[in-house]
Amino acid sequence: MVNSTLVATIYVNPVTGNDSNNGSRLTPYKSLTRAVAASKTRGIIQLASGTYNTANGEVFPLVIPAGVMVVGNEASKGQGIVISGSGKYQSSSFGEQNITLLLLGNAQIMGITVTNPHIKGTGIWIESTSPTVTNNTLSHCGREGVFVSGNAKPGVLDNLFVDNSAGGLAIAGHSKGEILRNIFQKNGLGIAVSDFAAPLIAHNTISGNGIGIALSRESRPVLRHNSIENNTQGGLLVNGKANPDLGSNQDPAGNIWRYNGNFDVNNATFIKLLSAGNQLNPGKIKGLVELIATTENTNNKVSITTSFADMAGHWATAFVEALLKAGLISGFPDGTFRPEAPITRAEYAAVIAKTFHLPAKQTVRNFQDVQPEFWGASAIAKAMAMGFISGFPDGTFRPGQNLTRVQAIVSLVNGLEIDGGNTDVLTIYGDRAQIPSYATNAVAIATQKLLVVNYPQTGQLEPLRDITRGEVAALIYQALVASGKQKPIISPYIVNADVTLPSFTDLQGHWAEPFIRALVNMELTSGFADGSYRPDKPMTRAQYASLIAAAFNPSPKRRAANFTDISKDFWAYKAIEIAAQAGFVGGFSDRTFRPQENVQRLQVIVSLVSGLGLPAAHTDLLLGYKDYNRLPDYARTAIATATAQKIIVNYPEPEEIKPLQPATRGEVAAMVYQALVTIGRCSVINCPYIVSHDCS
Repeated sequence: MVNSTLVATIYVNPVTGNDSNNGSRLTPYKSLTRAVAASKTRGIIQLASGTYNTANGEVFPLVIPAGVMVVGNEASKGQGIVISGSGKYQSSSFGEQNITLLLLGNAQIMGITVTNPHIKGTGIWIESTSPTVTNNTLSHCGREGVFVSGNAKPGVLDNLFVDNSAGGLAIAGHSKGEILRNIFQKNGLGIAVSDFAAPLIAHNTISGNGIGIALSRESRPVLRHNSIENNTQGGLLVNGKANPDLGSNQDPAGNIWRYNGNFDVNNATFIKLLSAGNQLNPGKIKGLVELIATTENTNNKVSITTSFADMAGHWATAFVEALLKAGLISGFPDGTFRPEAPITRAEYAAVIAKTFHLPAKQTVRNFQDVQPEFWGASAIAKAMAMGFISGFPDGTFRPGQNLTRVQAIVSLVNGLEIDGGNTDVLTIYGDRAQIPSYATNAVAIATQKLLVVNYPQTGQLEPLRDITRGEVAALIYQALVASGKQKPIISPYIVNADVTLPSFTDLQGHWAEPFIRALVNMELTSGFADGSYRPDKPMTRAQYASLIAAAFNPSPKRRAANFTDISKDFWAYKAIEIAAQAGFVGGFSDRTFRPQENVQRLQVIVSLVSGLGLPAAHTDLLLGYKDYNRLPDYARTAIATATAQKIIVNYPEPEEIKPLQPATRGEVAAMVYQALVTIGRCSVINCPYIVSHDCS
């Protein structure tokens, strides 16, 4: 038996709503309190911009039931959607508390800002439940942003914790859960773990707090790939009988401690801590901490061994070791690599000459400050002949001058003759104004081709700073990857194209923005010359076929059809032919394709299921749609299949499929992306409008 449950959406607008309304999109409630009272076991509560406080009818604490999803704007982490207030809650673990939100069961909070102005106030309280808190901002709480207690197992993902008095996140009791990819800034404590709690804390950025992470009692957190830097008092403080997992010889932790106040790690216990694969300054360690060696990961996914005495746990180790293995770089006689040392122009030319062997394309100059007997003369000549470097107008090369980051980037782009840059991608860099005008296109190209590696913050290019030896290794390795000569290395510091996208004028906060940007990033779709994407405009059948051909590059399954209204010089002729031969699209009985007609939502859904050859699902899945009676008999199995595969995306009402309605550019982007997820080509995007189902 298959049961399908499509969740309803309740709308709230503190500015235009009224709690006597019915909570629809056109007549929203005014308060979240009213929406929670009206929600069923499962449901979505969509919040509009505004402030949710007692003045607007809220009653605190707000209790979010199991199965309820409160959604604001994930793209902006809840900017402008503020829940602010405090109410008394009797915790079974900690007595009376002043909290803003209490999350029950598997409740979800996404894309909102939570503030508790009470002097001892907590933003979100989680007690012995397993909710999800993602893409929110927790700020200006009197005590902490989130408190986890009991035997809770929450997912706290991709949030911003900033300016909370006592701390960003506190975890106590026997709680576990996952604390992933959050940013903790300007809190008293970034993260506090107490009692017997044992969460996974991974890929977080913890900077500018009083203390980055504080552990007490018998807590046992697992710390992996966190960046813990510039905290005024210290990085990691371990008290009581706490014993964090900081890696082993077979499982390096990959945490980075730098520039913290009094200590990077302070072990105030009598238990010796073992640290493996972390970047630590031994001079900033207090207490019993043993730095242990690591060995090669047996699955060969991550290079964790190092041949250099000063590279253990360094962020660039994988790049350096890969180049060393290829015989392209070397270290110093004392066994070090000196990854943080600057590199001179002559040293850089030597690396380039050893790495690349390209035909000469420019005349070599005789520089007045490079004599024939100079150790780097031949390397400078070769690098210049290949087009990687040049001299100065005064006839000098200045071999002893340090190379800057932007000079290295421009050098590689010019030498490898990479083109196709779009300067819109430079919006990712917070310091883009420092990029010299001559270098903007080269930096854009390097960003799009994944050459740029920025540590510790991918959004800070620091173009005019001297480049380090470790950074040069990473940059050159990425250039080799782009040239197809080396395999990709996984690193969180490679500036990823997920965030280097054009700034469309009409996508900010749009429900389909994540899907559209993902497809743009993969160069599968694009916007218009005026800087817009027009996500709410219908998509034509020709445009749809073009997207299908680009997204799936499918193999032909049948003979080409000769559509009477498609000439060979039509802009989408080849794409239509590819999509038709692969079974994604077809024509009409009069042998026309009708390329300018709008494609219907039904046609998109059936097309994706047919073209991908997905296994059929039971049509009982359709009973959850309010308008299932409008579904044609011939399409019901395909729509059920698409439902089972989570391909269908319905906005604003997930339970309404609207099969004959023209599909908008945003809707098509979302469903094509979901089809790519289905076949394992893309990662999952969290969106409340993806239709899900329950099977039993």
